[in-house]
Amino acid sequence: MKYRHLGKAGLKVSELSLGAWVTYGNQVGVREAKEIMKAAYDAGVNFFDNAEAYAHGEAEVIMGKALKDLDWPREQYLVSTKIFWGGKGPNDVGLNYKHVIEGVNNALKRFDLDYVDLVFAHRPDPETPIEETVWAFNQVIQQGKAFYWGTSMWSAAEIMHAVDFAHRNHLRPPSMEQPEYNMFARKRMEKEYAILFKELGYGTTTWSPLASGVLTGKYNEGIAPDGTRSKLENYKWLQERTLDPNKLEVARNLAPIAADLGVSMAQLSLAWLLKNPNVSTVITGASRAEQVVENMKAVDVVDQLDDSVMERIEEVLKNYKED
Repeated sequence: MKYRHLGKAGLKVSELSLGAWVTYGNQVGVREAKEIMKAAYDAGVNFFDNAEAYAHGEAEVIMGKALKDLDWPREQYLVSTKIFWGGKGPNDVGLNYKHVIEGVNNALKRFDLDYVDLVFAHRPDPETPIEETVWAFNQVIQQGKAFYWGTSMWSAAEIMHAVDFAHRNHLRPPSMEQPEYNMFARKRMEKEYAILFKELGYGTTTWSPLASGVLTGKYNEGIAPDGTRSKLENYKWLQERTLDPNKLEVARNLAPIAADLGVSMAQLSLAWLLKNPNVSTVITGASRAEQVVENMKAVDVVDQLDDSVMERIEEVLKNYKED
């Protein structure tokens, strides 16, 4: 495993990391989480991503219990949470000062941790001034409850606004963004955010690297196999994304490239993401330790993706029109 700086920050994150979205609290409990996290840690992963919204907070509880049982030195791993959807009360949602402070406090209780390393504003909040949100996250860091804060699914303009306000008021600016990035979702990461990388040295912790499983090839027959995320009661909306005929055609055309390299489609897709120097870490997901072991092999595939292979991939991807 190699480690990359989180943008221009001094912090180093493993190229591949592990997230809790969908799986923790839905597909796996504490026992399975421990096995999955141990497989990742043993492979060199040092970053574990979570959010207050995942399984209504249960994902943080499960991860926290797993971390306690695994008993790793606290300085050897990074944990994140994301704040936005915290409950049903009028001030339990969004990025107002009250919810940011209380949301972080509640997350720490669920994790049973003294601090998280990273905290994200999970979405932009049109009902709260960006200035208020910056003040709130600055306070979280001043209190020692997080070391870095960032954004998720914010526009480049919103991020620039937050950074400018922070600098003018001697506050801690956001350091990183958590965007969706995969072979089907490229515009924001590769075009819109170019200014952030050039001018701010912004870091990224990218999510959905396999496009909810489409880029593993498991949907290539046009049906959702049993046991997949899109079969879960609360995630059936994923079927519309995973069974998109245009995406499936791309996945089928990528399969021969992976076969020629002797790697899985998942490994090819993850390695492709790591070819982008603006990716700090790619957040992977897994419901079994075996999946982690296979995904982690992607770090050894990166060097196989020379110019000719990247051109073959691009030839396939050019036929997909992103929304």
